[in-house]
Amino acid sequence: MRVNTGFATPMRSAAMAASLAVGTTLVGNAAYADQVKLAETGSTLLLPLFNQWAADYQKAHPDVQITTQGTGSGNGISQASSGGVQIGASDAYMSDAQMKSAPGMQNIPLAISSQMINYNVPGLNNQHLKFSGPLLAAIYAGKVKFWDDPLIAQLNAGVKLPHNEILPVHRTDGSGDTFIFTQYLSSSTPDWSNSAGFGLTVNWPAVQGAVGAMGNPGMVSASKSAPYSIAYIGISFKTATDAAGLGQAMLQNKDGKFVLPDATTVGAAVAEVAPETPPDERISLIYAPGEQSYPIINYEYAIVKAQQPSADTAKAVKDFLGWAIDPKGGNAPQYMQAVGFVALPQTILTLSNYQINLIH
Repeated sequence: MRVNTGFATPMRSAAMAASLAVGTTLVGNAAYADQVKLAETGSTLLLPLFNQWAADYQKAHPDVQITTQGTGSGNGISQASSGGVQIGASDAYMSDAQMKSAPGMQNIPLAISSQMINYNVPGLNNQHLKFSGPLLAAIYAGKVKFWDDPLIAQLNAGVKLPHNEILPVHRTDGSGDTFIFTQYLSSSTPDWSNSAGFGLTVNWPAVQGAVGAMGNPGMVSASKSAPYSIAYIGISFKTATDAAGLGQAMLQNKDGKFVLPDATTVGAAVAEVAPETPPDERISLIYAPGEQSYPIINYEYAIVKAQQPSADTAKAVKDFLGWAIDPKGGNAPQYMQAVGFVALPQTILTLSNYQINLIH
């Protein structure tokens, strides 16, 4: 089993610009005594999808009002755990320690996403440069400092690389994107695993020129503004990275093949690791085997209290999340394709439905 619940040892555990807005409001028709208000906050990677869901769900459910906000996965977990919001959006599952401190929480996969490695190298952004986990770990550790380093040149034969300093960009907020990126580094690179490790936040090695940014929008903006930078950015922001003119890397997977994230490569990884998902659905999907598997994929989670403050609130949360994971509802192709996500396979849909039905 590749469940990673303690955050101690790594295991497998292009939306439209309008959907990047923070603070979208959904007014949604169910038989409630009064209008029910639900609040969602957290993952900026998941936000574009939540915003699209919100815009459509309101047409059929005017008795439910849902506010959405991108504040980072760490905040989504903490706000849902404290009861500040009804739905916390997160790219990361809760650790054993978090579950112990906030009993009764559920980690419910809503869809499957992936993460890009983007760069801003003048003259090369129209090419798919190749990177491996160990190479990225060396860059973020400050061991590979220049774009023409032999380790980069070795993976990119024939590419004329500039002798410019690499500027690694990382998240400064509690981030599920940081969680999955550093899981990839840890899973592929023992030195990284034994030093910085992985988590919603990590102690980034001191690297000259490194740039910190808030949220995926901040990562895109920082990368665009900093020539010779490199960054990890959620796939739902591909429209934004394309508009910023950033390059997108091919990543080396566990079988040594270089692949881009798309429905085929993400689907191949899902087929390898999803069957290992436990009943509580807390698992890392990082670094799956298989020649076609993209190495950085993950479940996008709704972090929810099983016990809600009222029957109407519980019903509203259940109804909305049930619609969100339905292949004829929120997991329909038009929603998944718009943000580059993959729908839940039937086995995971069954597990998520079971968890949703425990909400009361």
